[in-house]
Amino acid sequence: MNETSDTVIDSTVRWSSIVARGPEAESFLQGQLSQDVSTVSTTGAWALLLAPDGIVITSCHVSTTPDGYDLAVPRVLGDVALARLRRFLLRTQCTLELVEREHGPFNTVREQIDAGLPGAAEFARGLTPQCFGAGFVTSAVSFTKGCFTGQELVGRLDARGSSVPWRMVRATGPNESRIADVLTSKGPAGVSGLTSSMHDGETVVGLGFAHRSLLGSEEFEHAVDVHVAEIA
Repeated sequence: MNETSDTVIDSTVRWSSIVARGPEAESFLQGQLSQDVSTVSTTGAWALLLAPDGIVITSCHVSTTPDGYDLAVPRVLGDVALARLRRFLLRTQCTLELVEREHGPFNTVREQIDAGLPGAAEFARGLTPQCFGAGFVTSAVSFTKGCFTGQELVGRLDARGSSVPWRMVRATGPNESRIADVLTSKGPAGVSGLTSSMHDGETVVGLGFAHRSLLGSEEFEHAVDVHVAEIA
C-alpha cells in the first residue's frame, strides 16, 4: 500500500503566531502547553499543544515579549490551535489573537527534514509526543512543572519507557512510491508512510512513520535502495 497523498514537496513553510497577552497569560499557558513556560526566554523554546487524550495537535515555538508570549505555529494549524486554546480560556485575564508572521523555526521543508522536526503533515497522523522521537520530547515537554492538558497519557508513556508502536523516521530512496512501500510493509495500515519529502538530485529524502516491527526486520534489512533511520 502506497501512502503518498499527503506528501509535501520541497517548498516554503508558512507560520502564524498566537499572541497571548494579559496578567494571567503565563498561568493560562502553563496549564495548556507541555513546556515550563516560566523558564522560556526571548529566544524561545519548543512546546506541544495536546488534545485532552494526549494526541499532539501541533508543536509551537514559544517566546516571551515585554507584555506576554508569542506562540509560532504552522499557519495551516493556526485556527485549530487557537480554537483548542480558547476552549479552555474561561474567566481568565488573557487574550489570544492569531496573526501572520514572516518567519518561523524552519522556513522550508528542506530545513524541516534536515532538522528532523515534525510539521503539519506529521501531526495529521494523530500521534502521541513519544512517536516524534526522544530528543523532541526532551526539548518540548516538562515532566516536573505540574499538570497540563493531555499530561496524563504523556506521563504514563514516559514512565513506561516511551514504548510506542509508531516511530518517526528519516528515509532516503529513489522515489516517494518506493519509500512508501518500505515504510508500509510492516504493521497495521493507516499511520505508516511518507509525510514530508523533497527531491535531492536523483533521490528523495523525507520524513514519515514506520511501525516498530519494521525496524530491524528482514524487510528493513534487505531494502538496499531505501535507507530508513529512526529520529532519535
